Amino acid sequence: MTSTDPAGASPPAWAVQHTLCLPSEDAARQAASELAAFGHRLVAVRAHDHFRSDPSSFWYGKPSLDPELTGWWQVFSLAVHTGHERLALEPFLRGERIRIAGVARSHGGFHQGCAEGHATTLQQVFSREGLVHEHPTAEVPPPAPLPTDPAPPDRGPRWRGLASGGPDDGPEDVVRAVVAVAERRYGSAVDAPDSVGWLLEEDFAFGEPYETTGAFLGDLADAVAHQGTCTDDTVEAVPFLAELAGDGGLPARVRVIVLCDLLRLAATGPSLAASAADRIAALGGAWQEPAAVHLTRRAIGRALPRLLARWEEESDTVRFVLAALTAAVSEAPPALATTTPANALTTLAPHLADRLNDLPALAGSPRADTLALISALLHDDETRLATALSRLTSWRPALAERTATPHAAPRQVALAVLPNLVMEDVGPALHP
Repeated sequence: MTSTDPAGASPPAWAVQHTLCLPSEDAARQAASELAAFGHRLVAVRAHDHFRSDPSSFWYGKPSLDPELTGWWQVFSLAVHTGHERLALEPFLRGERIRIAGVARSHGGFHQGCAEGHATTLQQVFSREGLVHEHPTAEVPPPAPLPTDPAPPDRGPRWRGLASGGPDDGPEDVVRAVVAVAERRYGSAVDAPDSVGWLLEEDFAFGEPYETTGAFLGDLADAVAHQGTCTDDTVEAVPFLAELAGDGGLPARVRVIVLCDLLRLAATGPSLAASAADRIAALGGAWQEPAAVHLTRRAIGRALPRLLARWEEESDTVRFVLAALTAAVSEAPPALATTTPANALTTLAPHLADRLNDLPALAGSPRADTLALISALLHDDETRLATALSRLTSWRPALAERTATPHAAPRQVALAVLPNLVMEDVGPALHP
């Protein structure tokens, strides 16, 4: 769409400011020249942390947020695009982000990020310190016709076996059941992790009631891992979440939501690694998974056998998420090695991939592609993994940004996108 104005006026010009980090001034200036040749309106080159040495700057004298980039240089550029609404530009802008990240890699650096807004605003606030190229009317024109994203394939049959109702229902029964599990496990708030103890405090029991189950479960997930960040409290809370996921006193839909929370936590490490792949490679380092992230995944691996032991009793929806969760922790051999020979994980894991064929999935559907990805991960088959990622990228082009870099391992990319694939699939069944 080029305009939504009934008078026929074009939408305001849109701009994207890109930031690149390069290992030397020469590399930065070469990259800057390439961006100017692309048609970027403003391009500046500055030493990293330049404003921390400027007495007139707010940042003067403050410690660096990226001390490992001492001696590096940065390129800031503003690209302007006209004639289209922002939403319509997304496929084109995605391609531009991939292209500019490639420029940074070719000069030994990485694309640090970008900011977007109306061109008039961003041009006014763009710092001209270190300006090396300025072309006041330059634009990066989108191609005509404007590229569009493909429609996703037919999703196929809905999941069955979930209790009636959804996360927007009244939460009283769910809250009582969750608190009962917390009381059974910890006895009191004193003995519970901080992320769980609030459930057992008097202020919670007599406080303002929740209006929906979804709001309560959202608060629980955020308490365990605020904005998805794993901490020591997250590690300690994993057994509690696993107990909720296997508790028959909770509605099946709630257990699926908790399992999806565990899946998201289990994939945190690979997701961080995939996102930082270019930066890590440019700095010549190796990925070091944060301790709490690693320990969270190991804790999930230890809790998983008890959940898999219920496989035959579970609905297809639960089995689907459990299979994904098994794939997500399969990178943590120490956690799995602690299981006994009689443990359900030891017995089921080698056969789990073969059982995926029993789950309802229309050939060529997003669910079939997700199951193919899970199967490749469970088999640790790099060829099948590449095929599954290629198939997913064909209808989910946003994945192209994750696969464009040669520095992100396919397994990391697969695990990074797996939680969203699973949650998008089960979401309609959870929110009827």
